Amino acid sequence: MNINPVSILKEHDLKHTKQRVRVLEEIALDSVAISQPDLEKKLGKEIDRVTLYRILNTYQEKGILHRIMDMNGTANYAVCTSSCSEDHHHDEHVHFNCTNCNKIYCLEVEAPRIKMPKGFTAKTVSSIAYGICEKCNAI
Repeated sequence: MNINPVSILKEHDLKHTKQRVRVLEEIALDSVAISQPDLEKKLGKEIDRVTLYRILNTYQEKGILHRIMDMNGTANYAVCTSSCSEDHHHDEHVHFNCTNCNKIYCLEVEAPRIKMPKGFTAKTVSSIAYGICEKCNAI
């Protein structure tokens, strides 16, 4: 994915610190969502765990990233591809979690619309399909 981290941070009124830019660059490198533990491994000692946690939470609150929980309950993050904001994530689509390699893919399929009961307000909708990805099927 080709993104400009500094532009994204400016759009969301965030300072473009070295750590914030680095996290966004690393997440955008791959076509799959990345878990916080994997992100920690890739960044090494560049960014400590607490700072990374704060950056990820800020990005999610600002609508820069969306979080997907994998089948093991681990949070994974992917860059939002639509105009998300603090008020609402418009990047609601189906995710695919490979049960073999555990990678999570964002699919270009809208999440189903859910009619909420009276008095309920949905902020985000998450749909996850589980199965074997193309790469694992080729093995």
